[in-house]
Amino acid sequence: MKHYDFADQFRALYNQAVKLYASGQTGAGTYFNADETAFLAANGISAQAMYDYAEDHNNGGEPGYDRALAIESVRRDYFLNVQHGQPSGQVLSVDSLPAKTDAVQGIEWLPRIIPKTKAKLRGELPDSLMYSCGGDRRFFKKHDIHPAEFLSLVWRNMDNDAATIDWVVQRSSKK
Repeated sequence: MKHYDFADQFRALYNQAVKLYASGQTGAGTYFNADETAFLAANGISAQAMYDYAEDHNNGGEPGYDRALAIESVRRDYFLNVQHGQPSGQVLSVDSLPAKTDAVQGIEWLPRIIPKTKAKLRGELPDSLMYSCGGDRRFFKKHDIHPAEFLSLVWRNMDNDAATIDWVVQRSSKK
C-alpha cells in the first residue's frame, strides 16, 4: 500500500465516481475494478461511501472532494491504527439509532449523529446510511463543525458521549 500517494489515488477514484454518476451509472458495485476496490478496502473505505459522495456531489455539490478526503483520512487513520487494517465485521442497525428529531441539551440530531459517527469510524455504516449526508451537513453547518473535526472529536471521546455533547454545546454557543 502506498501511503504518500493516498490523497492522489483517492482523488482519482472520487472524480471517477462523480463522472460515472453524472453519466447515469448507478450502483456502488459497478464503479470500481478489482484493484480500485482493493485500494479502497485496504484504506477502510467502502465503494458505497464513494458512491454516496458522488451522488451528493452531483445533486448539490456537497460534501465535495475536500471534505470527503478529510473524512476518509480520519476514517483511514482509525482503520489502520486502531483496527490494524481489519474490518470490524459489524453493521449498525438503522433501527438502533435515535430519531432524527431527538435532542440532547436542546440540540436536535446530536443523539443520532454520535452513534452514526462511531459506526463511520469503525466502518460499520450500512449501505443505507451516509456520514455527512444532507441531515448531517445541516447539523454541522448549524453548529459550525467540520465533518472530519466531528469524526475526530467522537474518536477522542469514544467512550464519553457527555464530553462530545459538552464540546458541541460549547461550539454552538460561540457561533
